[in-house]
Amino acid sequence: MATVQSSSQSWDIFCKVVDNYGDAGVCWRLARMLHAEHGLHVRLWIDKPDALRALYPGLDPALAEQQTAGIIVRRWDPGAATAVEGVAVVIEAFGCGLPDDYLTAMAARPKPPLWIVLEYLSAEEWVDTHHALSSPHPRLSVPRFFFFPGFTASTGGLLREQDLLARRDAFGHEQKRRFWNSLGFDQPDALTLSLFCYADAPIAELLAALTEGDAPTVVAVPEGAPGPAVNRYFGATLQNKKTRTRGALEVRSLPFLPQSAYDELLWSCDLNLVRGEDSFVRAQWAEKPMVWQPYIQGDGAHHRKMQAFLHRYCAGLAPGPAMALAGFWTAWNDRGNVAGAWEALRGKLPELGEQARNWAFRQAEMPDLATQLVRFTRSRVE
Repeated sequence: MATVQSSSQSWDIFCKVVDNYGDAGVCWRLARMLHAEHGLHVRLWIDKPDALRALYPGLDPALAEQQTAGIIVRRWDPGAATAVEGVAVVIEAFGCGLPDDYLTAMAARPKPPLWIVLEYLSAEEWVDTHHALSSPHPRLSVPRFFFFPGFTASTGGLLREQDLLARRDAFGHEQKRRFWNSLGFDQPDALTLSLFCYADAPIAELLAALTEGDAPTVVAVPEGAPGPAVNRYFGATLQNKKTRTRGALEVRSLPFLPQSAYDELLWSCDLNLVRGEDSFVRAQWAEKPMVWQPYIQGDGAHHRKMQAFLHRYCAGLAPGPAMALAGFWTAWNDRGNVAGAWEALRGKLPELGEQARNWAFRQAEMPDLATQLVRFTRSRVE
């Protein structure tokens, strides 16, 4: 995808961290793409900059303002003064709201900046008809549009760096060996899973099923929410960069990986269990079978999102692998029979690998989210 030429505009992105690292991960990735690939000046306002430190170790969360990787990162404290001078586009990520003084300053400008509410990713059909619609603010005369990431040409697409697919395709056997060696392990000679999920996933049930399996399985667990459940399963604390084995199962404890290294983990595994939004999208670009745990919502909206995605993802897939995939996703998210669902899923991984490659190819035929944002704003702010 060719870079969309910009006029070195200044963009502000506002982010409140709700889903642990997911919100920060999406906003940080978007900010870097807008700067590196589209020549924009980007300022990221974030209420918990420490969440970015894990994703990008070069950031100092103690600073109120800093410039790193070409991005100005500002801590967004309640009541802190904000400045809107010279800003052409404001992105309100995931409906986080904007500071009152910032909104007032926007409305006071002769030509207010373009206000875009970047929504959560969903495969639901209604997204196609709501994408890019305007919605005036009830009090202020400021142009505001709702922008939906998605999986069809009628949506804003997915985040995808220009060089991502080339880097993935160049990541061969030797690169995998070096990746595992950098973490203190040999390259696995067994079915390998990555496990990145919320704490309430049926982790112990999955580990038990893998323990009783008839073939060796390696599970790579980055530091985070799954850790306590893994420790309880083994009855001991699993130290960083160490392993535990039981039956056919080997668990490898990994440090929390920055974004670039997490991509390499996904590329190095045979099946990736992911959560939220950012890791969910990266697993799709990895061209490997995946299992998704959506962020849980009290009204059950996460179930609708899961089913909507499965409906799109499994279109054209043979009934056997489609049922196996849907069965395990349902068990993983609803605490069903994980052992039985795993047995069915494991036997269909070759077909699901082919499906993953086909899906990624089709998604890559559409413009990426950052490019579509720039194209959308170009005629409205210049």
